Amino acid sequence: MASEFGKVGVLFGGRSAEREVSLMSGKGVLAALRSKGIDAHGFDPAERSIAELAAEKFDRVFIALHGRYGEDGTLQGVLEQLGLPYTGSGVMASSIGMDKVMTKRIWLSLGLPTPRFIVLDSKDATHDELRKVPDELGLPLMLKAPHEGSTIGISKVIGYSEMQSGFDLCAKYDDVVLAEEFITGRELTVPVLGTGRNARALPIVEIRAPQGNYDYEHKYFSDDTQYLCPAPLDAELTKRIQSLAVRAFNAVGSSGWARVDFMLRAADNEPFLLEINTSPGMTGHSLVPMAAKAAGVSYEDLCVEILRSADLDLIPSQDWKPA
Repeated sequence: MASEFGKVGVLFGGRSAEREVSLMSGKGVLAALRSKGIDAHGFDPAERSIAELAAEKFDRVFIALHGRYGEDGTLQGVLEQLGLPYTGSGVMASSIGMDKVMTKRIWLSLGLPTPRFIVLDSKDATHDELRKVPDELGLPLMLKAPHEGSTIGISKVIGYSEMQSGFDLCAKYDDVVLAEEFITGRELTVPVLGTGRNARALPIVEIRAPQGNYDYEHKYFSDDTQYLCPAPLDAELTKRIQSLAVRAFNAVGSSGWARVDFMLRAADNEPFLLEINTSPGMTGHSLVPMAAKAAGVSYEDLCVEILRSADLDLIPSQDWKPA
């Protein structure tokens, strides 16, 4: 089995704000693939050039990069130019998935539920414009840097007086700031494996962070956050959310694997799509391996399954069909 993959590059690290998480993901994937006898080698694009990547003559690569320059379509374009099969979504879907605003617009165009939002210019938004946002979206609300992940560049605004400081925090990371309606309820995530009609949802994970604060520390380093997998939901609601995850995945043209994040509104159990991660974390605290384990798939076997999908993703993975 291992010989079918040839020489494999595991790309991790990179230059994004999520470098630290990517290093943890990549080391885990590298160890898992090697444990299966696969000829896997680590490669950090922040420390080595594209010319060196080409010179390695990998047969395929596993992308364990998160954030910009790895998850946003730029690297995917380079790999296609090199003729290197890679894991995960293609250029267009990666670029869309990395942009929370564009993702939401596509979901809305297809009638998929996502919280109401306003887009603010990071440089030109006036104080008066910021003051009007709570009037339209209500309080509390969320401010996000729409091209970042791992809860980097995100702020929960409780009152009008917090709008400016929250905006300033997010504006450090992006040209625009996404102001989003806050949905009170349960935080859920659904990993999806496969492509097109073969895409399937893994068990739902419910995240219960201390005081509902699922920040960078609670996501990757704290043991205080509780994860319930499969999430304690009735069968009908579970099926509905998993189906919505697959539709959201296909709507942006994703392939191979991804993770779709939700809020389940407490008042009526209505699910709302937050974002899609086309190169999710693979650390010891990560949610895709957790869901796979609940489905009877080990971390090592999950890595192999994702790697096997790489030969499907190079030619052309952009069969973008409405959900």
